[in-house]
Amino acid sequence: MSKIIKLKKGFDINLAGKAVHKIADSVHPETFAIKPTDFVGMKRPKLLVNEGDNVKAGTPILFDKMQENVMYCSPVSGEIVEVKRGAKRKILEVKILADKTIEYESFQSYSPSDITGLSREEAQAQMMKSGVWPNIIQRPFGVVANENDSPKAIHISAFDTHPLAADIAFTLQGEEDAFKTGINILKKFTEGKIHLNHNLNAEVSKVFASVEGIEHNKFSGPHPAGNVGVQIHHLDPINKGDIVWTVTPYGVAQIGKLFSQGKYDASRLVAVCGSEVKTPQYYKTYSGGAINKLVEGNIKQDHVRYISGNVLTGEKIEKDGYLSFYANSLTVIPEGDHSEFLGWIMPKKNVLSFHRAWGLFSFLNGKDKEYVLDSNTNGEDRAFVQTGTFEKVTPMDIYPAFLLKAILSEDFDNVEALGIYEVIEEDLALCEFVDVSKHDVQHMVREGIELIQNG
Repeated sequence: MSKIIKLKKGFDINLAGKAVHKIADSVHPETFAIKPTDFVGMKRPKLLVNEGDNVKAGTPILFDKMQENVMYCSPVSGEIVEVKRGAKRKILEVKILADKTIEYESFQSYSPSDITGLSREEAQAQMMKSGVWPNIIQRPFGVVANENDSPKAIHISAFDTHPLAADIAFTLQGEEDAFKTGINILKKFTEGKIHLNHNLNAEVSKVFASVEGIEHNKFSGPHPAGNVGVQIHHLDPINKGDIVWTVTPYGVAQIGKLFSQGKYDASRLVAVCGSEVKTPQYYKTYSGGAINKLVEGNIKQDHVRYISGNVLTGEKIEKDGYLSFYANSLTVIPEGDHSEFLGWIMPKKNVLSFHRAWGLFSFLNGKDKEYVLDSNTNGEDRAFVQTGTFEKVTPMDIYPAFLLKAILSEDFDNVEALGIYEVIEEDLALCEFVDVSKHDVQHMVREGIELIQNG
């Protein structure tokens, strides 16, 4: 039975520079990249191509030796121009010079009736060899799903509450059939329910409204109400031994297009947003695209930070960098490499803060005011101060501060007992924003996950 869940804990970071619902004129990045670091849990990537090789969209580029059947494929056709390596020859990026006209590897396409009769094994084999399997993320631990597991449920969040998040419904306009097909494929992988979770305070998009045979749930509340991990916690919590899969709506549509069109389609709409963008809007590109063409002539100043993704969980990249596999936004904010005279002692009105001691008068601005924030943490690492703030921004029945302390002390039993199976980095990212101790909370969460995985 569908549920309506109203959350009160959390905090909305209302930043200036949200992308308007407009698609910019065609901009074609010249190069694209596949980065193994985009895929959490990839231990031993093995390269399948060499510099100078020609590839098509859907040609396997690399795989993880821990899951040799799961291919990570080229988003475009073109030439492999560089394999960038780091220390100990670690693969950092595989760069592809794109063709002007994209050519695709051919995969089996199916009619709706054929899809009904398709077995899980047949669907899984096509998904793993074509490049769409990495869209499926396994909980606990937030890693690419294991091909041998059967999840107790599959969860999809149809809205995003991160700061300046792309409008998911807008990015998927016209993809109704592909989304339905993707859902029908995913049904083959679980005997449990598929949960599609909507924003209670917004009209359900026609992309999602007509999908049948699944649970449609509605959530309201401040960020992180849109996080799929928070939604899982309130619908069907993860216990030790449980396996749950999550997929983004984009991933569902991409799976659908693989089976209905017989190709790996990595095209997507990306929101270019942030206070330092002159014209925040959407651009059509492909996964892993270079950002230089997206920001050319569209940035207000030079001293900025480019973030693949959102400001809470995204990755800092350079002006000549590449979007990550999962990113549907590029955020540009001022670089925060400066110090302020008297720091937090001076009361401020135009500073957004969860703590009134810092943004003393910011509450007078109302909830609709948009703020220009930079990347400055306004302080250095300090002793772990327990203030009770973490619990105020975490709408889950866990104790984040105690969990993080258990991780720091490598207390295996308490890390398990205090909720590590229910969270990944994004679920506690707000704790990092409000933390007076300036700790890298998301890094600590990943350390806790690895402690359990390796324990």
